[in-house]
Amino acid sequence: MSSHKYLLNLAQYITIKRGDITKEQVDAIVNAANEQLTVGGGVCGAIHRAAGPAYTEACLKVPQVRQGILCPTGEARIVTGGLLPASFVINTVGPVYSSVPNPAELLESCYRSVLQVANENGLRSVAFPAISCGIFGYPLREAAQVALTSCKKYRGNLQDIRFVLFGSDVFDAWTTCAISLGLRRTE
Repeated sequence: MSSHKYLLNLAQYITIKRGDITKEQVDAIVNAANEQLTVGGGVCGAIHRAAGPAYTEACLKVPQVRQGILCPTGEARIVTGGLLPASFVINTVGPVYSSVPNPAELLESCYRSVLQVANENGLRSVAFPAISCGIFGYPLREAAQVALTSCKKYRGNLQDIRFVLFGSDVFDAWTTCAISLGLRRTE
């Protein structure tokens, strides 16, 4: 699988790679979840299957914000990683691109919220999928711009931020964006 590493400073970096996020050995992986934190399709379904029942049970114990909503769009909730190599899963709900007036604002809120939760919990490494780029229809180049810019801006003390992307089209969009942002590649 392809992988590129970009230095942010001497102690922090972003890695963009193709792969299966459920196999990443990081402190936390990010789930592109739904507001009910239930099993879904795509990366959400894959994480639920790989993490097992302890993860699903932990999701169901997240307090409701309002009737049926455990994690509103743009926010993040941390739970156990269950059977995953990662200790935690940080769930976030991205926007449906065509359903909101300013999807970039909500997508940035997803990344900011995840990074805030990771930093509040003393985590050093986190792996993201391409949030909102599946059935939520977010255009890849636009999503990559929001994702990489947000991670540079809100990274806090995280040392290792990864984007673990399933398809070559998503990987290409992220690496092209990294180049356009002037990120310095080390690998």
